[in-house]
Amino acid sequence: MIQLHDKQFSPFISAKEIDFAIVKMVAQIKADFSNETPVFIGVLNGAFMVVTDLLKKYTAPCEVSFVKLASYEGTSSSEVVNELIGINQDLTGRSVIVIEDIVDTGNTLVALKALFESKNVKNFKIATLFFKPESYKKDIPIDYIGIRIPNKFIVGYGLDYDGLGRNLPEVYQLKD
Repeated sequence: MIQLHDKQFSPFISAKEIDFAIVKMVAQIKADFSNETPVFIGVLNGAFMVVTDLLKKYTAPCEVSFVKLASYEGTSSSEVVNELIGINQDLTGRSVIVIEDIVDTGNTLVALKALFESKNVKNFKIATLFFKPESYKKDIPIDYIGIRIPNKFIVGYGLDYDGLGRNLPEVYQLKD
């Protein structure tokens, strides 16, 4: 059990399970992009740990960049997605794989899809370590999914509760 601000969280997903999920995602991405050099785009702040561990295991040529979008307030997702840091490289004709820490409502993906369609990319793929199918209401396909989870608020491995918990090597869920 851990305490972050005013809330308690219990252990949920181990570091070993996370590592296994990332290895699986890397194998799928390598199979799909063996003949090209994809551009991985990490979504900050949450995906920094996923990006780091995924790229350590992705041994083929690739590039990496980051975007920063904001849609969370406390423990709930807002309907508004703000672009805080954008992409400033030419991605015309490139294959882009967006790396998310978690996909729940899908609001951030709608903003990302529009952003990358405007950049004339060849392929737009989405990889997420955690996916909440019960919360997802969009029609954008999620191409690479590490772990499907119930609609619970989680922290750790890049995910936070009001700034705390990102540094935890495993994932905790909000205690009922």
